[in-house]
Parts: sequence; structure tokens; C-alpha cells
Amino acid sequence: MKWTETLIPTLREAPADAEILSHKLLLRAGLIRKLAGGVYTFLPAGLRALRKVEQIVREEMDRAGAIEVLMPALQPPEIWQQSGRYETARDVLFKVKDSANREWVLSPTAEEVITGVAAGEINSYRHLPKNFYQISVKFRDEIRPRFGLMRAREFIMKDAYSFDVSDEAAQASYQKMYDAYARIFERCGLKAFAVDADTGVIGGKFSHEFMIPAETGENEVVFCESCGYAANIEKATSGVPKTAARDAGAAIEKFATPGVVTIEGLAKAPFNVPANRQIKTLVYMAEGKLVIVLMRGDDQLNEAKFAGKIGTTLFRPATGDEIFGALGAYPGSLGAVTTTRKGLEIQVFADERLRGANEMTTGANEDGFHLRNVSIARDIQVSHWFDLRTVQAGEPCAKCGAPLKLRRAVEVGHVFKLGTNYSEKFNACYLDEAGVRNLAVMGCYGIGVTRTLQAVVEQCNDKDGIIWPLSVAPYRVCITPLNVDVNNEAMKLAETIYRELTGRGVDVILDDRDERPGVKFKDADLVGFPIRVGIGEKSLAKGEVEIKQRGGALQSVKINGAVEAVMKLML
Repeated sequence: MKWTETLIPTLREAPADAEILSHKLLLRAGLIRKLAGGVYTFLPAGLRALRKVEQIVREEMDRAGAIEVLMPALQPPEIWQQSGRYETARDVLFKVKDSANREWVLSPTAEEVITGVAAGEINSYRHLPKNFYQISVKFRDEIRPRFGLMRAREFIMKDAYSFDVSDEAAQASYQKMYDAYARIFERCGLKAFAVDADTGVIGGKFSHEFMIPAETGENEVVFCESCGYAANIEKATSGVPKTAARDAGAAIEKFATPGVVTIEGLAKAPFNVPANRQIKTLVYMAEGKLVIVLMRGDDQLNEAKFAGKIGTTLFRPATGDEIFGALGAYPGSLGAVTTTRKGLEIQVFADERLRGANEMTTGANEDGFHLRNVSIARDIQVSHWFDLRTVQAGEPCAKCGAPLKLRRAVEVGHVFKLGTNYSEKFNACYLDEAGVRNLAVMGCYGIGVTRTLQAVVEQCNDKDGIIWPLSVAPYRVCITPLNVDVNNEAMKLAETIYRELTGRGVDVILDDRDERPGVKFKDADLVGFPIRVGIGEKSLAKGEVEIKQRGGALQSVKINGAVEAVMKLML
């Protein structure tokens, strides 16, 4: 391809709304252009890189035994109602209406569709295992699309869905996908690592996310350098001890705390109640019902963990009026001691760190008053005990006791073991050897293809621009003649090298623009071509061309050895 025959509109400066480096580079290198918030056009060079990522994904999916299909992006809402996700995922669902005023859902994922296909087409153990995948456009109604392709409303995803006869067989399918993901990201040039993850609204028994380290990442990852434990902050646990038990014999005592409405305020004189001896009372409205969450005063609630335990993301902090109507006090003086509540049936969720705690202090459900000498077991009726706290850096690893660390990361892939949740709802069953009907055991596996492309840029760059790995570069080689006159020796040699490399199957772009050498070199570095072949009059006079790997040193090579030198760099 010749530069003048394609479109690579490079920019010296990034648009003001580009927030992170990779987003800026994608725009400056002329790979994408913004149409609207979270919606982008891929320009020719960007599309070439994207197709290479897709091809790596496709090859590894095929290698792992998955079968490619293509499912509709336009889906009837009834199947989402059948799965229950019409409500639980409503915050991300795009809904449209046709000319008959009938509603449709734009697909953010395809568990409902593929499970329906399996229910209709798979009826015997002889048909299993099966793993179906697609690479297609998805839609999610992101409230705040940002960071370019990282959090977009329209994006390309590879999603796969496995069906097996047993939990053991499903685990084998899961491992195949896990291993395939590791190969995909390695081939794309990414340093990815897997972490334990929350299953979110998709549901399932357990999952892993594949992350790449990035200071601008939206995910926080907890990890242990000693034993290798790693988990998303939404899933992470640590070995912090429970609250030290004390004598529960003292009776509850109410005391005045005028104007004190925070953990910090109660910790100060004259009260001097340490945060770790306080019970923090949080009140939420979950699917129309008030629930109470109890945390130790120095811990923070992890809302993702909470969502997983209550089985819905449809919750919010209760308003002051809602709280006062139920408990008789406003935030700052709240508590869950049974005798201070109004007799309403309110579920109480408590963090495991409070189990067995005595001599605690909490709100009295009366503005300006607290209670001391509270015993959890004696004085509070807890409905459910769960790990609900957010892990902090420096806490001991639950596996080996070494200090945990935190770092930012970008999620590029996610694998789930779903079990029979969707199979049951869509009647995806098979007959075993004895003729007994069983539910198929499922797994699902997603890779954000467009996000992976940007993740490569986020991880592979320098002050001059992108440094594409050979595997996903839009063009592997850029030939840069400094004089593009067709009768000039530099241009003639450039054309010859171009034909020879192209004939060997190498992706080559010939920069035939009539621009200054500095402009050409800067653009080649900005776009990030892995290898540049420079041809100027000075080097020609010596019978040489100049070859430079992106980010490497310039080397002079004899003209008759130029093609072989380039081919050697691609090994």
C-alpha cells in the first residue's frame, strides 16, 4: 500500500477530550475518529490492526476447539426477561423500538441467544461438549463513556459459550479457554495476568479476569508477590483478623453524642472510641426494600461484593427521609440493635470481621445518641454474614501471610464458569447414556477486541508514539524514500524493495508523500511501524539504505542485503 492511496491523517496534538495516553495516540496516529461519546470510526490503518487482533483471537479459538457462529445484535426483550437480566442488567441495555412500536434490545452479550440455540439443537450427550464463539459488535449504555475504546457504547467483542455434560467436563472447557486467552494476549504482545474476579450480572460459580498493568486502568488489583495470589478488588480477600472479642457482660448504655455524625467524630475526645470498636451502619434501598449493612468503623463496604451477595445491582443508598421513616433517626446516629428499631422486618447484612465482636459502639437510632457495650451476638439479629469489606494494601495475604499490594490495571478478557443458571431458564438439556434428562453445564468467555487493541497501545509506546508488536501492526514495514520523484534513484529503489517484500507476504507501506524527511520520520514513529527503511541520496551514494526498528538504533545495510535484513528482523 502506498501512503497517498490510503488515509492516515496524523495529528500533532490530541483532541482536548482525549484523557489517557493510548486514546490520544489512537487519535493522533490517525487510527480512529470519534463520532459521538463512546462511538468511533476505525480508519484504514486502525482497521488493519483491529483485524489482526481478531485473526489472532479466531485462530486461538479454533485451536481450542470452539466453533464460530454469528448471532443477532437485535434481540427480543422476552429472552432477557426469561433470564431475569432485563431488570438486573437494565442499566446497560440499549432498547429501541421498531415501526410497530415493538421493543428490541441491542445485544451487550449473548448468553440468552446461544442457550436458546442449544436448547433447540442439542438433545444428547453425544452432541457434547460444544463451544460456540462469535466476533461481533456489541452495545452497552455506558453512563459515562470514556478513555476511547476502553469504555465505549459500541465495541467489538469475542464471546464464547461452552456446554458440557458435567461440572468436571465444564472445568476442562474452562481451562481450555483460560489457556487460549493466555496465548492470545501473549501473541498480541501484551503482558497480561489472570486474577480472581466477581461474576457480576452474568452470574456463575466463579470467574477470572485477564488484566494488563496500567496506571490509567479503571480496575484495582490486589496481589501477593510471595505466593502469586491475585484478585480484582471487587473479589479480593485478605487475612486480617476479626475484631478482638471482649467480655459481653456489660449492659448496653446509651450516651449523648450531640453533633457527632461520623466515625472520625466519635473517635475524638471526649468520646475516644477507636474506629475499630465502632459499628458502621449503612442503609440501602435494594429492589424497593430497605436493608441494613454493618461494617467495622475502619472498614469500607465493597459494593460489588454486596451486589453479588444480594443477587442484584439494583440498589442505592437510602435517602435521609427513607431512613428516618424506618429507623427514627438520620445517618450519623443509626444502629441495628434490635431493641432500638421500630419492629420493621429489615434484613441485616454484616461483614464477617464483626462476627463475635463485643463491647462495640453504634448509633442508638435517636439523633445525637449512641450505644456502647454492644455485643453483636446478644444485641443484633444478623440475617446474613458475608465478606463485604474492601481489602487494603499491606494487609496479610490469606494464603501465605505476606503483605498484599495494589495496582491499577485494564481488563481485556473475562472467563466465567456459569453452571446451570441459563440452562435451567432456557431448558437446555441433554439425555445421558441412561436416557435421563440433565441440564447442560455452561461456561462463557469474553474478550474485548477493540479494548485489547487499545491496551496494546497503552502498554507499547514511548515519547514519539506507538510501538506496535509485529503481530498486530497495521503495516510491519514502512519504506521511506526522501525523494519521491518517480525518476529519482531513491524512489526507484523504494519501489523495488516494496515489490520484493510484498511478494514475500510482508505488510508494507510505501511513504510516497512529497513531505520533508522530518515529517515522514515523525509520522512513522507516531503510527508505530515496527521497521522503517529509509532511502536517501547520502546513503545511496554509499550503496546503502538505513534500517531502523521502532524504538531501536539506526543501522546501515548494503542495498543488495536490505530485503534479507528486513526479513531477519521479523523472525
